[in-house]
Amino acid sequence: MRPVPEQRGFTLVELLVAISILAIVAVLGWRGLDGIMRARGTLTDQMEVTRGMQLAFAQLQSDCEHIADSDVLVQRPRLLIGTDRITLVRDVFVENQPAQLQVVAYRIINGTVVRRETGATRDLAQLDALWQNAVTDADTGGAITLQGGVTGMQVLVWQGGGWRQAVSTVSSTGIQPGQAAGNTQSLEATGLQVALLQVGQKVPLSKFFLLGSQ
Repeated sequence: MRPVPEQRGFTLVELLVAISILAIVAVLGWRGLDGIMRARGTLTDQMEVTRGMQLAFAQLQSDCEHIADSDVLVQRPRLLIGTDRITLVRDVFVENQPAQLQVVAYRIINGTVVRRETGATRDLAQLDALWQNAVTDADTGGAITLQGGVTGMQVLVWQGGGWRQAVSTVSSTGIQPGQAAGNTQSLEATGLQVALLQVGQKVPLSKFFLLGSQ
């Protein structure tokens, strides 16, 4: 008879070593997976922020391209830059109808960029009233949220062949068409540079805009 080969199993020490190795591999794998999931979540959040900013900038670009001509406004301001705010008058075109005017206001309220637009009109006296309500924030209806989590907005204006800091603020008394009130300043510019700073970001997102179809 052939001798039966001796069968040898794992010792307790070998089992403990194997279990320890598997535990270490599992911990390392979990940490790696957790890091990947965290990075993916951060990247997704950043992409959502970038997408929101792009949509806000796209809307502002459309408004800037259709800003009203100064000659049409007859010495009325068409653009007003303030602290965390932009107010402008733009043309509104409806098929088979004459062009009309409306006031558009961008504001940062509680960390959120909102946009308001008034009704369209061809009556300059009515436009004066709409402008007054917009610059004094008397009209609080119809706000559309564009982007949240914004800590501030900086605006530069292109004037006289160079970029200038827009530091004017809107007075509580408002502004009369064609006049300046308090520390309010009506700006005749041909371009804007708008920078929005997002919560948690060190570098703001900025974009240049031409005023009118130049």
